Amino acid sequence: MSAQNAGNADDAVDVQGEVADGYEPVREAFAENFRTRGETGAALTVHREGRIVVDLWGGSRNPAPDAEGDRGTGSGAWQSGTAAVVRSASKGPAAAVLHLLHQRGQLDLDAPVATYWPQFKANGKDRLLVRHVLAHRGGLPALEAPLTPEQAFDGVSGPSALAAQAPLWEPGTEHGYHPHTFGWLLGELVQRATGRPLGRWFAEEVARPLGLDIWFGLPRPGTGAAEHPSEAPASPPAPAAAPAAVDLARLADVPTPEPSAASGLRVRPKRAVTEAYGDHASLTRRAFDSIGPRPDENAPECLAAGLPGSGAIATARSLSRFYAALIGPLPDASRAPVAEGAVPAAGPGAGPGAGEGRRTVRSVQASGKRLFTPATLTQARSQESSGPDRVLVVNSRFGLGFMLHSPSAPMLAPGSFGHPGRGGSLAFADPESGTAVAYVTAAMQRSVTSDPRTHAVVRALRACL
Repeated sequence: MSAQNAGNADDAVDVQGEVADGYEPVREAFAENFRTRGETGAALTVHREGRIVVDLWGGSRNPAPDAEGDRGTGSGAWQSGTAAVVRSASKGPAAAVLHLLHQRGQLDLDAPVATYWPQFKANGKDRLLVRHVLAHRGGLPALEAPLTPEQAFDGVSGPSALAAQAPLWEPGTEHGYHPHTFGWLLGELVQRATGRPLGRWFAEEVARPLGLDIWFGLPRPGTGAAEHPSEAPASPPAPAAAPAAVDLARLADVPTPEPSAASGLRVRPKRAVTEAYGDHASLTRRAFDSIGPRPDENAPECLAAGLPGSGAIATARSLSRFYAALIGPLPDASRAPVAEGAVPAAGPGAGPGAGEGRRTVRSVQASGKRLFTPATLTQARSQESSGPDRVLVVNSRFGLGFMLHSPSAPMLAPGSFGHPGRGGSLAFADPESGTAVAYVTAAMQRSVTSDPRTHAVVRALRACL
């Protein structure tokens, strides 16, 4: 793509970054999200064989400030290092922790949960396996009574409620998406198996070695370090999970344009889906409303809680790099981390943002490591659940902790695995093509598992491979 064409394409939005030769259609699809698909602020990164081939960002990191202002969480243009809460795209990194513990011999995925958490076997859950939890087959998608935000963040109330209640179906026989309870279940398992909160384990064993800007819990104001709420007061403080100031986008609900028929997405959801989300007594609503009222995801206490199922904060660049490390070794950052022939997305004269993006890409910490062994990779993405989902009310596919490519959650190819985030974020890997993708947005639309914005960029990427 010539610099002149790149500049002309930016009339509607100031898209920054760069793409490798042959990936120009992905950049065009990303820009089109701002023009016609309601995007207001986002970033997109694609790795191929461990190297960045697409690295784009644009729009605003504060799409809809309220009357109280942005509370210091960001305003103005989205920058190369802007991070955002990725909602259920958090589930992929959280699930990876359990796979890595299994890989190290510290956690058996075929063991009953009660092996690590004795209180959990109450009310017929003595045979509920760790595997069932990861595959959304445990029968605990909703709580008998919703938690307040304060209870949800305390690290104790969620696990305690789940330990006490009975499953809604015999574990292992059916599946239904666990929007919130998944995070409490995984968090407690990691705490019991390792003595460390999931967020701390991820920071120390994954994020820090790979140089990832992914956090389960930001520092509380004035502390300089993340504090896992379930730690006893006498525990030593957790290591810093993030720098004192994170360039953080502010999530905001925005209108959702109707997708065109050409987008390949259903313009209107099935009637059964609409009715399930509209009925407060339905399992769907009870699962998604396990925290009530809905917490303010931009509030410091929510950002500090680091809920494993919905509260991770990440940049697109790091989330894509994480998935690249699951499927293969990361190359030395000093050896062309951006594929040869990469061109600026906004052309010459685009200002300091584009140059800053290129400098940052070339300074990414080298690793040479891969996170998953081939056996663990196969384990993570082997189908465990498929067919009617009792919560999502569509057909869904899950591996162990990861969603798998399906019509209701489209990724790159049948072998792709990862996780969308309700509202628009998406991150996944496709081992067969050696590709990792992350789309992070602040503009929360009404999508749950499939969003027109991510669908468009993935479809463009598919045509480039």
